[in-house]
Amino acid sequence: MAASDWETVHRPLFNADVLANALNTGGGRPLLRQLDGPTLTVADMRDETSRFLQALQAVGVTAGDRVSLIAPNRPECLHVTHALQLLAALYVPIHPLSALADQFTVIRDAGVKVLLFDAERFESRAAEIGHAIPGIRLLAIGHSMVAENIQELAAGFTPQKLLAPAADGHDVIRLGYSGGTTGKPKAIPSCQRSGFLTGLYMQAVWEWPEKPDILSCAPLTHAGGAMFMPALLRGGTFLILPRFDPVQVMQMIESHRINCMMLVPTMIYALLDHPRFGDFDLSSLETVFYGASAINPARLKEAIERIGPVFAQFYGQAEAPMVLTYMRKRDHDPGDLNRLASCGQPSPWIRLELHDSKGHPVPDGEPGEIVVQGPLVMDGYRDPELTAEAFKHGWLHTGDVAVRDPGGFLHIVDRTKDMIVSGGFNIYPRDIENVMAEHPAVAEVAVIGVPHEKWGEAVHAVVVLKPGMSASTEELCSPVATRKGSYQTPKSVEFAEAIPQTPVGKPDKKALRARYADKA
Repeated sequence: MAASDWETVHRPLFNADVLANALNTGGGRPLLRQLDGPTLTVADMRDETSRFLQALQAVGVTAGDRVSLIAPNRPECLHVTHALQLLAALYVPIHPLSALADQFTVIRDAGVKVLLFDAERFESRAAEIGHAIPGIRLLAIGHSMVAENIQELAAGFTPQKLLAPAADGHDVIRLGYSGGTTGKPKAIPSCQRSGFLTGLYMQAVWEWPEKPDILSCAPLTHAGGAMFMPALLRGGTFLILPRFDPVQVMQMIESHRINCMMLVPTMIYALLDHPRFGDFDLSSLETVFYGASAINPARLKEAIERIGPVFAQFYGQAEAPMVLTYMRKRDHDPGDLNRLASCGQPSPWIRLELHDSKGHPVPDGEPGEIVVQGPLVMDGYRDPELTAEAFKHGWLHTGDVAVRDPGGFLHIVDRTKDMIVSGGFNIYPRDIENVMAEHPAVAEVAVIGVPHEKWGEAVHAVVVLKPGMSASTEELCSPVATRKGSYQTPKSVEFAEAIPQTPVGKPDKKALRARYADKA
C-alpha cells in the first residue's frame, strides 16, 4: 500500500468518531430523559444530531467556522454541540450568565460566525449582540422575532447516518476562554487529541456505576456536557435539568433513582444547607464527582457523613482538562481533614511535578507550582507571549501551588496569583479558609489580601454563615492564630450574605479584591 493508505488505516479515532459510532449503532435503548417531554433513545439522538447538522450546513456552517450557543440546559444544547463536532466546526462556549461586555469580548475575539440562542430566555441578549456585531448570523432555538428557528429548519431534513470528519490530532475543536478571575479572559484552544484523551481518561480512571443514570444540572454548554458520553458508552441514561435548583435536584435523585452526578462545591453546600435536605431519599447515589474549584474539607466531611461515601474528586484546567489528578471514593476518609483537603494523585498517563520559580523540582512537603507534560496538554494559546510564559522550562505551568505528602497525594494550597504577601511572608488563603470553615456555623469563606500601609497586604476574610447560626470574629480567628500563627490570622472579617461567583460557580476573588480594595 502507498504511504497515504497506511495513514488512512492507522488514522486515530477522536471524539466525533466515537460519538458517530455509538449513536449509529445504539438503536432503541433509552438515553436522554427530560422533565417535560419524551425520553429520547440512542436512535432518536442520532436522528436529531443529523437534522441539526444538516440545518447548520444549510446556513453555511463549514469546517473551521466558529459557532456559539447561549441557552439553559435543554436537549438542543447536545444536538448542536454534537453536530459541530461532526462538522469539524469550532465550538466557542459562552456562559449565559456572563455580562454582555464579556460576551462581546469572546464573540469578537473568536470571530464567531453563528450564534444560537434560546428564544424564550435570551432573545433580547441575542438582539443586542446582533446589533453590535454586524454580520453575525443569529439562529433561535424556539420561535423568535429576530432570527430563524433552527428547530423548524432541522425538522425539514431526513436523518442520515452520521459520519465523522477526517481529522488531525492538532486540529482545534473548541475555543474556550478563561474566566478572567485574574485578568482579561484569554483564548484557550482545545484540539482533537486533548479532547479525546480527556474522555478516555475519564472512562479509564473515574469510578462509574455499572449502569450510570446521570443527572445533569451543571451547564451543558460547558463542563456538564462531558457527562453525556459516559452515559452513552456505558449503557446509562442522562437526565437534564434546566438549571441547578436544590429541591428539584433532590426530588429527581429520589424519583428517578439517580446514581451519578457532577457538582461544583457550591452546589454541594447548597444541598447540605437547604432546610428540606432531610425530606428526600438520596440513597441511590453511588458516585458524585466534584471539582472546578476547591472544596472545604470540613464541609466535605459533612457531605460524606450526611450523603454517604460517594464523593470522587477531579482536578484539571482548560489547558489540560479535568483529569490531571483524581481522588477515589475510598480515599475520602471523613476522619482525616488533611486527606479531605487533597485533590488526589496524578492520573497514570500524566507527567506531573511540583517546581519552584526556577523550574526545579521541590521535595515532598514543600510548596511548588504544579507543572505537567503529556498528550493531554494543549498546543498553546493563540498569543505567542502567553504561550511562552505558560510553557517556560518545557512544562505547562498551571498556576496552582501544591504540596505532595508522603503518600503521593497533592494538596493545592492556592493559586499563585491569590497568594498574599504580608510583611514579607507568603500566605496561602486556602490554608486559612480551611481552618475557619471548621466552625460549625460557617457555610462558606473566602480569604483575600487587601492593601495595608505597613504590611503591604493584610489578610481579610469574607464569611457566609449557615442559616440561623452565628459566630463571632474571635471564634473564627482564634483557631487560625493557634494553628497557623498570628501573621496569618485575618486582620478583618466581613460577614456577607454570599460570596460572588464566576458564571461556572467558582469563588470570584478578583471581584472580592475589587470590592474590598479600600479595606485594611
